[in-house]
Amino acid sequence: MLLLCLGLTAYFAHHAIYGRHGLEVRSRLIDRSALLEFEIKSLEAVRAKLERDVALLTPDQPDPDIVEEIARDVLGFAHPDDIIVTRP
Repeated sequence: MLLLCLGLTAYFAHHAIYGRHGLEVRSRLIDRSALLEFEIKSLEAVRAKLERDVALLTPDQPDPDIVEEIARDVLGFAHPDDIIVTRP
């Protein structure tokens, strides 16, 4: 009877630590959660910037500075008075 109780205790202790819902898996999930929180915060910052850009590009009267910024970044355009330096 004592061996049976010890065996069951060892069985449940092993699964409590290394099982599918054990402590080891829990610590990995906490680490992954921290990484995902960081990714969420960076994506929220990108979304806020995009929402700001969209708000400034209203069809009524777009902000000329934002239009120029988007043309430079996305389309690769440059102002005729700009000096462009290229690397060899």
